[in-house]
Amino acid sequence: MNTRKYVVGIVGATGAVGQELVRLMQERNFPLSQLRLFASARSAGKTVKLGDKTLTIEEAKLGAFAGVDLAFFAAGGSVTRALAADAIASGCTVIDKSSAYRQQADVPLVVPEINADALRTHQGLIANPNCSTAVMLMGLYPLHQLFGLKRIFVSTYQSVSGTGAEAVKELAEQIAAHSAGQPLTAKVYPYQIAFNCIPQIDTFGADGYTGEEEKMRLESRKILGLPGLRVSATCVRVPVVRAHSVAVSAEFERPVNVAQARAAIAAFPGAELVDDPAAKKYPTPLDFAEKVKCGVGRVRVDTAFDNGLSFWVSGDNLWKGAALNAVQNAELMCREGWLLCHRPAAQSASVSK
Repeated sequence: MNTRKYVVGIVGATGAVGQELVRLMQERNFPLSQLRLFASARSAGKTVKLGDKTLTIEEAKLGAFAGVDLAFFAAGGSVTRALAADAIASGCTVIDKSSAYRQQADVPLVVPEINADALRTHQGLIANPNCSTAVMLMGLYPLHQLFGLKRIFVSTYQSVSGTGAEAVKELAEQIAAHSAGQPLTAKVYPYQIAFNCIPQIDTFGADGYTGEEEKMRLESRKILGLPGLRVSATCVRVPVVRAHSVAVSAEFERPVNVAQARAAIAAFPGAELVDDPAAKKYPTPLDFAEKVKCGVGRVRVDTAFDNGLSFWVSGDNLWKGAALNAVQNAELMCREGWLLCHRPAAQSASVSK
């Protein structure tokens, strides 16, 4: 087992996902020799207290990644496109949260419980999947292994933290205004989010599907290795602070069995089966916020499909849907010695001294 420690950078360290990355680095005892925090120029120079250490935030810019072994990018696609190539050229491995390179053929898009082998051949850049895709697959993949997935219809119930801190603040302010009998204002979303549901996440395409819905289709195909998988998604923002939920109806190639399906989900490392209808036990986003596993329940035979199952899954969009999945990928690469496999041999030897 590899016992080396690494210099790790977090780009977007002041954002919601960046803060979760800092937290998870500490809680999971990641093999750190040094942690460096990067953000925009306006945040550079600020300090962050981390245990008994004080870290100074650096500006994320070209040339800033010399000496960094691993950089988590959590600052949006424009930052990734501007800086990732420079970081990789300096010998750094980049794990990116954004959608900038998820569909590029030579960039692995990885959920470690599903397609970890894709990490072996990375060229310095690994993409993290979209939050709703990652959460859904924790329930869907064990069923695919058992019955052979054919097509899926999904509806998501996505929390406001997926939009960011301003959306969380707006929800709280709207609830407070309602309680005080004051007018509610909407700035982050096109409609009031408090006491409401908004069936739009991202912009609409020519086919009427939003960007979020397209991501679920394309990313599921790539992660599962099913380029012809048929996916129809409707993605909805709901007034929940943290953790996404997904209702899934799936059709399979082989006859389905609910007891076998439940057993497969219970045995899957990324899922926790919570499925007892008689006792009214099923996952909720509140119960699965800040949990490593995603909760899966309401497993039943789908009445519209041949060989169909329907189920419900809830999972933390900031953890399995973002920061945790990225850290799990990095942990696996560290254990297996894959983290710096893209570096030329001479460069790898020099930095390991």
